[in-house]
Amino acid sequence: MDAAESSTATTLLEAPGEDRHGALALVNTEFSRPSGPYDGLRDTESATTWLHHRGLIPAGVPVGSRELDHLRELRGSLRELLNAHLNGGSPAPAALATLNGTLAAAPAVREIRWAEAGPVAAACRPAGDPVGAALTVLAEDGMELLTGPPSTRLSTCGAPGCTRLFIRNHGARRWCSDRCGNRVRAARHYTEHRLGRDRSV
Repeated sequence: MDAAESSTATTLLEAPGEDRHGALALVNTEFSRPSGPYDGLRDTESATTWLHHRGLIPAGVPVGSRELDHLRELRGSLRELLNAHLNGGSPAPAALATLNGTLAAAPAVREIRWAEAGPVAAACRPAGDPVGAALTVLAEDGMELLTGPPSTRLSTCGAPGCTRLFIRNHGARRWCSDRCGNRVRAARHYTEHRLGRDRSV
């Protein structure tokens, strides 16, 4: 990880809705920004950290290279499906097949686990495939984003150069973060100030 990516990884704030929707957080692990592209799933180590941080796999469970490929494939498919939904278009059949294939691969079994904060709902598989269970949970959440109540509030960040998605928590929200909103307002202020100065010359 280079210095720029390290800095972004430590300061990147969740977009609205990521706390409730793992599929949205997954899609937002890869996006464009004014300073260049960002990928939060660069390797198996970062994928393991991300899944563990989201509470999708237990501590000590590693993500292998094949599982990383599946995770990235699911991410790309969800991005295409959500973009098609937002733009009123149709996604590539392969994207739909990937999501449906992940949903059908092996259903996750729900169970209750006790964390420091109390009981939490978790997913496991009888065959002992925690990463596979995590993929199933993410796919199920992606289906909820596409067909459930959140689908009507899903938006793309309105800041130039940012492609993160978020769920509007109020109708007027246009940006995925205060950072993007402040950047747009600063650019607008600069343009208005410059235009005013040019007119006075």
